[in-house]
Amino acid sequence: MIAINEIVKLAIQSLLRNKSRSLLTMLGIIIGVSAVILLVSIGQGLQNYITEEFQSLGSDLVVVLPGKVSSSGGASISSAPNIAGSKLTLEDVNRLSLLGGPIESVGAGIETQSRVSYLGKSKYTTVAGVTAEYQKMRNLVTSSGRMISDSDNSSARSVIDIGEGLATTLFGASYPIGKEVTIGSQKFQVVGILSKIGAGGFGVDINSYAVIPITAAQRITGMKTVQAISIKARDKASIPQVISMANKELGKVLKSDDFSVLDSSSLLSTINQILGVVTLALGGIAAISLVVGGVGIMNIMLVSVTERTREIGLRKAVGAKPSDILVQFLIEAVVLSLGGGMIGVAIGALGAWGINHFIATTVTWWSVALSFGVSAVIGVIFGVAPAARASKLNPIEALKYE
Repeated sequence: MIAINEIVKLAIQSLLRNKSRSLLTMLGIIIGVSAVILLVSIGQGLQNYITEEFQSLGSDLVVVLPGKVSSSGGASISSAPNIAGSKLTLEDVNRLSLLGGPIESVGAGIETQSRVSYLGKSKYTTVAGVTAEYQKMRNLVTSSGRMISDSDNSSARSVIDIGEGLATTLFGASYPIGKEVTIGSQKFQVVGILSKIGAGGFGVDINSYAVIPITAAQRITGMKTVQAISIKARDKASIPQVISMANKELGKVLKSDDFSVLDSSSLLSTINQILGVVTLALGGIAAISLVVGGVGIMNIMLVSVTERTREIGLRKAVGAKPSDILVQFLIEAVVLSLGGGMIGVAIGALGAWGINHFIATTVTWWSVALSFGVSAVIGVIFGVAPAARASKLNPIEALKYE
């Protein structure tokens, strides 16, 4: 048998003689690996962002969500909150706030997407309707002006707090307090500028949020319900008691399937389980292109066997064994796969870095290792058939091949 280093040398020389074809053959693997890394990094980035957001809210928070949300290990897409079918109302908020005891405060919020405009300038952004307590729980404060107050909500007053990013977009360098912006067809007076928060959220800049009284938000959206209720417990130890009290009180007016009461850690665990499934699904969808790339490698290698029939026959005639031919073609297939895998990893990592300027992304070691490993395995699996075919060629018939 020919020395393995000689076989490797012959395989690489063969690939270099056909650079364009080799690169095109690797293209499927390159696309597949980079797609897996990109999509998984986006899913992982979303998980990390949501985890950080929940941690910033503190561990003494209880959340009431519409629908039945599972907090067990079997969370699935079907256990997500039923925001559209919410039956939670501001009356429920008032009912819970009157319980007292370990419950320090209760707030509620809804979110909608709308265009906020001022003198020809506008931005399509998130408009959050909140109670005064909910705004405090979300750690929102103003750098100038004032916060949304209880009296604003009781009167459904058309006032608004805007993020620094939105203020810059609409007003430039001018002072916005006291001026009126338009949401839909209704005017809202700017009463506060929200302090800058971090570097922005996942996909949207949270510094471009607009915050209005929840009653005003219900008026402009036509909603009569709320999307979430937040309950601040006296301390972390009081959370089980708060959950029990909230379940009992809401159970008087709602069915058990109409709401879920969770502490922030249970809710975070459920959301992360759901996002984990989504991330794996995205990676799986992208991995399909790796299989397509493997089929491409097999097809090109089969064509290569046909084109090099005389060469194979000549090598066999001068002493090359079938195992030598088999190993050479397998090495060529694996080199193509690994080469495509390395290029794909580089493109995927660079793409994730670029996207990270707009939305949060996190490149995980396991997505890189998995993509790279799968690309190597694909080279072996899809290289076997062409290699076996080459090794079985009859040297006499191969030399006669035109």
